[in-house]
Formats: sequence, structure tokens, C-alpha cells
Amino acid sequence: MLAAAAAAGASTLAAQAWQPPEHKSKWPGLLTGGNVADATASLDLGPQLERGRWPAFELAEHRRLDAALAAIPAQRPGVVDAYVVSVALDSDPVFGREAREAGKVLARRFDAAGRTVVLAGTEGSGPSALPMGSLHSLALVLARIAERMDRQEDVLVLYVTSHGAPIGIAYHDGDEGFGFLSPNRFAGQLASLGIRNRLLILSACYSGTFVPALSGETTALFTAAASNRTSFGCAADNDWTYFGDAMINHALRKPQPLADASAEALRMIGAWEHRKRDTPSNPQVSIGGGVSSWLAPLEARMPKTATEPVGRPAAGG
Repeated sequence: MLAAAAAAGASTLAAQAWQPPEHKSKWPGLLTGGNVADATASLDLGPQLERGRWPAFELAEHRRLDAALAAIPAQRPGVVDAYVVSVALDSDPVFGREAREAGKVLARRFDAAGRTVVLAGTEGSGPSALPMGSLHSLALVLARIAERMDRQEDVLVLYVTSHGAPIGIAYHDGDEGFGFLSPNRFAGQLASLGIRNRLLILSACYSGTFVPALSGETTALFTAAASNRTSFGCAADNDWTYFGDAMINHALRKPQPLADASAEALRMIGAWEHRKRDTPSNPQVSIGGGVSSWLAPLEARMPKTATEPVGRPAAGG
């Protein structure tokens, strides 16, 4: 009797403590209305706008994403497992092509077959059969990986390719999907999920703006450009961006340490930009002091042979 009364009392308190969401502020500007301060602040809340989507598309997308989430396996106890996510956040086909091949290269290098998810729109030949690359799908995949991995032992390997701006990386799908991933928003997502071991490779203009927010003791971070520079090669009909071609299509295909691969990629990009007389993109590198704790076991299992680059060179022949 006492136990039943206590349970009823606890239930009543819980019901009293919880309140439904309240409207405490005005409708947000979503970067198109209101003042500049409101628009800037809205970035860290992760705005994403979808418009004109038909119900059949929404249902098909839900099924594709649900299947991808269900297929992510649990970690192997005692083994440092890498979970690879390769996402194209823009519908221009260059990003779809790059994300697909990056998923293959990173899965092979980091022993992540079966633990790799690619999110991308079309690669140019027809509609995509993959879950779309969007801020929503990326967040759900990261959350599912956080559930399946051992967050003390395992590693998130994330490749993001898209257009960028000084405020963050753009999500832009045709005339239907719009949004921005800001540095603070992204850092907050990873922190909320407890994903601490991270290899983050960001291929976008101005992607160096993420360095202060994402750098950390157990994070290896590589960006295509400094916070005040553009990167190159993102024309829709290209097979690669400069950074993707150098880092993924060449350097990471080889059985060499991650730092050496980064150095090779930066030399290649510098040579291409010099030849084309482009303003240097100044890619950024941040490797935390504790990265070796997860990187060494992964690189010990790295394939001993290289694979050949594919596609047209980003900087021409």
C-alpha cells in the first residue's frame, strides 16, 4: 500500500514538473528576416528549411534513411572501430560524386566496411538511391552511431563536402532544401552525443572557421580552406574539388600515416593553385595530442597497398 502511494506521488510530481513547450520568442528570422543579430544567432540553433516536398518523396526518404540507420552495427568490444560518414550537403553533382568515392576510400583505409554511411544527392546520372545529404539526416546518423559505438574506444570518421561561407557549411538541395551548419551548432551536436574520438575532414570554402570550435585533444581536423579563404574545384560538372582530389583521391589511398597524407595533400593543392594563379586556400590542420590513442590501432590495420585515383583531375590534366 505504501509502495503504491509512493509511486502515485512520484507520478504526480513528474506530471507537475513537465510542461509542454511554450512560445517564448517571436518566429525566427531564419536568415531571411528580422535583424542581423537575430539572423546570426539563429545559426547556432541549426535552421533547416524544406519547402515544396511532396508526401511520396518524404516517405521514400524516410525509408532510405531508416534502412541506413538500422544497418549500422554495434561496436566490437576490445577493437577500435571506425564509423565512417561521408555526406554531400549540396545537390550539385560534384559533391555527390565526391561523397560516394570518399566513403569507399575511408571505409577501406579505416577497416570500416559495414560501418559506413553515405548521405548524398545525385551524382549526375539520375536520382539518388541514397539517403539525402541534409542537416537532419546527418544529425540522425551521428546520433545512431553514438548509440552503436563505444564512445571511449571507437572513432567517428566524418567527411563533409559542400559549398561554404564564413558562417558555416551550406545545406542546399535544389530549390527545396536550405540551411547552414555553424561551427557552434556542430560542436554542440558532437558534444551532446559524447563523440570524443573524431577524424573530421571538411571540404568547403571558409571551412577553417570550424577550427576553434572543433579542435580538441582527441580530434584530428582537416579543412579545405582557412576561415577567410575560398577553396576550389566545386563546379557542378567536376568529379572532385581540389581538396577532395588531393586528400581523398590521392593521399589517403596510400598506406602512409595520416599526418603524412595531409602534408602530401597540402603540397598538391599548393602546386595546383600556384599553376592556376589562384589565391591560396590555406587548408588548416589540427591534430590533438591524444589522437594517437585511437589512430595508432587503426593505422596498424591499414591496407598495405594503394588504390588508383579515379575520375577527372580537379585541377585539369
